[in-house]
Amino acid sequence: MVTILVFFVAHWYLSLFFQTFFLHRYAAHGAFTMSRGMEKVFFVLTWIFQGSNYLSAYGYGVMHRMHHAFADTPQDPHSPKYDENIFKMMWKTKTTYSAITKKRIKIDKRFTENVPQWSAFDRIASSWYSRLGWGLAYSIVYWQFATVWWLWLLLPVQYLLSPIHGAIINWFAHKYGYRNFDVGDTSRNFLPVDFLMMGESYHNNHHKLSSRANFGGIRWFEIDPTYYIILLLNKLKVIKLAKQKSVLIASKQAA
Repeated sequence: MVTILVFFVAHWYLSLFFQTFFLHRYAAHGAFTMSRGMEKVFFVLTWIFQGSNYLSAYGYGVMHRMHHAFADTPQDPHSPKYDENIFKMMWKTKTTYSAITKKRIKIDKRFTENVPQWSAFDRIASSWYSRLGWGLAYSIVYWQFATVWWLWLLLPVQYLLSPIHGAIINWFAHKYGYRNFDVGDTSRNFLPVDFLMMGESYHNNHHKLSSRANFGGIRWFEIDPTYYIILLLNKLKVIKLAKQKSVLIASKQAA
């Protein structure tokens, strides 16, 4: 039982880390830079740790920029304001993401500029062969180590971790929580679940200061664990942080 719980928790946080670090803060917002070679390393690591629910940096980056530009309008790829329930919102997100990654729709240049793209790798990592292969690998782990029946209930969650992570923020962090800034949309800081989300739940802060690597830090209790990993990687020269807006200045703007 312990093996499965450790496996699940490790997969949850590692998948989430590469989503928030590489896809969100790097691909979508350019909060830091890295070499082309290191970029490819993170493409591969994202595939390894997201596995069956791998997301393309290009597809995610473009769609997320559209979300910021059109937040809570009919053009928003995912807004609780225009979808009756979380399942309809996530299905719309899926279809928009697929249309972007397969280049079935024309995208304004402002959403694609400097978004990292490795098309050959994405074709492999996003293929059904890859997704089913990872799903089979997870199932084998459960077959070997799941000693009680209810542990199997965790397996479908692991198949769909990336959409689940996205749904938590894109639905609940637009409905519940507090606001530091009036940003003209419904984004909120959904603080009670941030121990599960590695800084992603500071959604209102992020909508105000989207290029800032630290999603927390506006109030003393807003701790963004991903940011401290970013600081370490910056110190190790794996990445290079872009110039950040002052936390002090941002704090003065807070409500």
